[in-house]
This record gives sequence, C-alpha cells and structure tokens, in this order.
Amino acid sequence: MLHSIACIAIPQMAPFEFGVICEVFGIDRTEHGGPTFDFHVVAAEPGTVPTKMGFDLVVHEGLEAARTADLVAVPAALIDQQADPRVLEVIREAVDRGAWVLSVCSGAFVLGEAGVLEGRRATTHWMYTDRLAARFPGTSVDPDVLFVQDGKVVTGAGTAAGIDAALHIVRTELGASAANVVARRMVVPPQRDGGQSQFIQTPVTECRSDSFAAVTEWMLEHLDEELTVDRLARKALMSPRTFARRFRAETGTTPNAWLNRQRLLRAQQLLEETDLSLEEIARETGFGAAAVMRHHFVKVLQTTPTGYRRIFGRRPVTAA
Repeated sequence: MLHSIACIAIPQMAPFEFGVICEVFGIDRTEHGGPTFDFHVVAAEPGTVPTKMGFDLVVHEGLEAARTADLVAVPAALIDQQADPRVLEVIREAVDRGAWVLSVCSGAFVLGEAGVLEGRRATTHWMYTDRLAARFPGTSVDPDVLFVQDGKVVTGAGTAAGIDAALHIVRTELGASAANVVARRMVVPPQRDGGQSQFIQTPVTECRSDSFAAVTEWMLEHLDEELTVDRLARKALMSPRTFARRFRAETGTTPNAWLNRQRLLRAQQLLEETDLSLEEIARETGFGAAAVMRHHFVKVLQTTPTGYRRIFGRRPVTAA
C-alpha cells in the first residue's frame, strides 16, 4: 500500500517539478474522500537547497525517511550535474526493496546515474531524450510518451506529464476514485494515458476547440454505444479522415484509443463504487461483453476486472 513518500530535494532542481510531487502527495485530501500520505521532503544535506530559479528552499530532513518510503520521488535536475552519491544509494536501495521510484522530467538522469534504468524502458522531456539514450545506452528511451512504467520505476516527461505519472502511481496503488479526487483538487484531467504523444500541436489532451470539446463531451455521455469514426465525424461535421487527423492533433491519440481509455476509466469507477455485475459494467461502458472488458483490463492494467474489484472495491467480492 502506498503510504510514505519521500521527495528528494536536489541542488539546482526545478521548482515546478518539485511542486508537482508536493501537490500530488503532500496534501491531506481526506475531507473530500481522497488519500493522505506520510510525506517528507528530504535532502542529502539538510538546510538550504538552491533551486535553478534563483531562490532557495530550506529542507529539515536528511535521507533517513527515504530509506523506508513506499515511494521515492526525484524532481527535475540539471542534467550535467553530478548527483550526490548518498542520493544514488537511496534510489538503488528503494528499487532493491521493491518501493516505487518516480522521476519527473530530467530527474530521469539521476535515476540513470543510480543505475536503476539499466535494461529498462524510460522517458524524459523530449528535448533531452537523445542525451539520456546516449549517456545510458542500456536504457530503452521512448521520446514520444508522457510517462513510462517499468516494474515499479516510473519516469515522466516534462512539466505537466509529471502530474500524469504521479496520478498513475496513485491510481495503480489506491484506485481510480482516489486519483480522481486528487485530480479534481488540482483541476487537471484525471487520466492521460502514458502512451500519448509528448509533442502535439495543442500541448494538452483536453480538446480546446469548441467543436472537439462538444464531441468529446458527447462521447463520454454515450460510451455504451457504438462510436465509429464515421459517426463521430458526422457529429463534428467533418469527413472521417479530417476528423481522425484533427482529433490526434488536438489530443495526441486516436479516437479509438481515447474511447478505450475513457471506457476503462468508467469501468474502474463502477467496479470500485457499485455492485453491478461484470456483464452489466461491460454493457454500460461500451465494451459489450465481460470477456472484451477483461481483455482491455489485462492489456492496460495487468489485472482482471474481478482482481481490480477485489483490491479497490468498496464492497467485499465473493465471486472468484
């Protein structure tokens, strides 16, 4: 269970990425039905830690809390800066004992320096992916995704993608409802698929044009129906080819992939909050049949709907 979090403050770190970690994990959201964590900001040398923006932070804790934390998080840092050996040791220890390790943006270079990206998939900001691959040739660097999970090591791309990566960990450990509470408090989309493109014409996944906002809202209201590209294009008053091209340009993913993700999210919510049968949930979310829904759960979440309900459901599960 995800309970204790240690965010490592690194000299010359980026305040935004540091703030992302603090915002997701450092706020008590129990009043709204959300999670609260035992959150620690730690440093190799407690005291004044300079940021890359010219102001300093005062950190009171050393690395002790990171040695037992369920999640060790690393914000963006200068990519040519040598990390403190004590920080690298804590990161290696976290991986060895099966804790989560998260990097945001160029924090991936610290993970690479610690050796925990060797033989793994990873990502970082698209401006730095070539340098990450060159410096750590044993790492398979994906330049065109928002975040990558390999085992319990999660690397996020630049800035806002760190929110997606952090919410992904919350969702994986605590369920979709918990992640939704955090997202609502932050006023961000509750789910952006890690496989979405980093570099898109409109650099957010929510549609900004009125026509696409209306269509995606309509899609969410009709998830239980057959939503083909032809039907969606007619709704948007476009040709199917133009609709598919513009949809990907605005959201960074295809209509079909976007629909599958929304259906999966809705199914997660229903599994957590209702006692509807798997067949009923499959029909309501547009998967059609429980077997099809199961396929998508295993493919994306590496678990079955029944297994997901057993972990995150509010009601006890009696069926095997």
